Amino acid sequence: MKRWSWRYLVNRYPAFFPLILLVISIVVNAILQPNLLSLEMINNNLRVFMPMLLLAVGQTFVMIGGGIDISVGGIVSIVNTILATQVGLTGTPETMWKFVFLVILAGLLAGALNGFFIAILRLEPIITTYATGFLYAGLALFILPNPGGGIPQKISEIYRTTTPLGIPLAIYIIVIILLIWWLIRSTRFGRYLYAVGGNAQAAYETAVPVRTIVFSTYVISGLFSAFAGIAITMLSGSGNAEIGAGMILTSITAVVIGGTAFSGGVGGVAGPMMGAITLGLIQNIVSFSHISTWWETLVKASIIVAALAAPGIIDLFRKKGTRI
Repeated sequence: MKRWSWRYLVNRYPAFFPLILLVISIVVNAILQPNLLSLEMINNNLRVFMPMLLLAVGQTFVMIGGGIDISVGGIVSIVNTILATQVGLTGTPETMWKFVFLVILAGLLAGALNGFFIAILRLEPIITTYATGFLYAGLALFILPNPGGGIPQKISEIYRTTTPLGIPLAIYIIVIILLIWWLIRSTRFGRYLYAVGGNAQAAYETAVPVRTIVFSTYVISGLFSAFAGIAITMLSGSGNAEIGAGMILTSITAVVIGGTAFSGGVGGVAGPMMGAITLGLIQNIVSFSHISTWWETLVKASIIVAALAAPGIIDLFRKKGTRI
């Protein structure tokens, strides 16, 4: 008979812990905001949470593969500043679409640069992406030294108000991501991804293309960072070269509380998406409670520490209990 330890639950069901946190945060929010579950509020909240949700999905691929990407905030900023300066407040939908494809390409190239340094040159992921993150943030400041610019309001409204068949657009995006992930899990790439994250050396010895897998995770992260940058630009309607700086810690927190281990080889995208929504709801709680916003950062950092320490602490108490 299997022993139902905490470690077994989080390994077998990575979304178990984030589901508990999500339910708790929904209940608390519902108390503070009675209309939380109305269709209008669901649409409003999900479109606000969507940039972080997309960023967390990309970060998940990297962390399952055993890496980490601290440059995601810089990529978001580059995307935002390009759209804000090149489309402008008087831009047309045709111009917007042209530059959407351009910034997606920019995100892919930024991710490929990270992947080249880490997978091919074998540099340390945290140091490499920390450095490239500064590079990307600097490029964003070069493109837009001061906040300003933006995209036409009529284009922003498409993101804010579109509800096909009465269902918020964000829900369609979430379902599509989950379906794509489900397909990926059943492919050779999905199996290789977990193998590389679990033990890269053992995966290499069994003919798994480790470098290719690691490289691809950073490209995927760059792609989803570009999507996040597009979403946050559509949400805000304006440009700010520092818009992505505050999203780095949050994206990592969302992935960690979503059940993806820092060591790699464990996790999925459902948990981090719930984690991103949970962090958004926590931000709402901080706002509605009229307490200092620094508590939000404290909560994020505490969640990371708790998620890292909880399995070991629980197993430690379990071992002591069996000895008694």
